[in-house]
Amino acid sequence: MKVTIYGIKNCDTMKKAFTWLEKNKVDYVFHDYKKEGAPPAKLKAWSKQVGWEKLANSRGPTWRKIPEAERENLNEAKALALLEKNTSAIKRPVIEAGATLLVGFDEAEFAKTLT
Repeated sequence: MKVTIYGIKNCDTMKKAFTWLEKNKVDYVFHDYKKEGAPPAKLKAWSKQVGWEKLANSRGPTWRKIPEAERENLNEAKALALLEKNTSAIKRPVIEAGATLLVGFDEAEFAKTLT
């Protein structure tokens, strides 16, 4: 199974995920939002799978820095546009493992899905 992990290299949660993947000998490809951006088609597909609300890290500092006027009356299209523009506001990590999508670091879910 091909595993792709999306996120930002220097994020503490990402570091936990990388450590877990390496410790459990899971081969993966890393997609760095800072270097490669967030692919709009991926954001849309992920949103269909888990909902845009789960993708948005609404507790994080990046989300809170987005002007309130831009965050008002959110719908899927508006939220995904904000996430594409503000990739640090996407909850991390996002992991594609075959047809499965994991959002956020949950050791139990990782073990169940990736091993």
